[in-house]
Amino acid sequence: MKNIVNLVWKLRIWKDTRGQDLIEYALMAGFVAVAAGAIMPNISASISTIFSKISSVMTQAAAS
Repeated sequence: MKNIVNLVWKLRIWKDTRGQDLIEYALMAGFVAVAAGAIMPNISASISTIFSKISSVMTQAAAS
């Protein structure tokens, strides 16, 4: 009986699609950002600067 309950629970989780839309939109936004960066060099430099700043802030936060 416990195996059947576990199987039903696993199938229910497998069919659960909540949050899937958010992931898809995030992936599309990432692809658009990469494409825009590849097409326009000025945007590429700006995006690189932003990610560098984020990286340094996160490194400082992790150190403290």
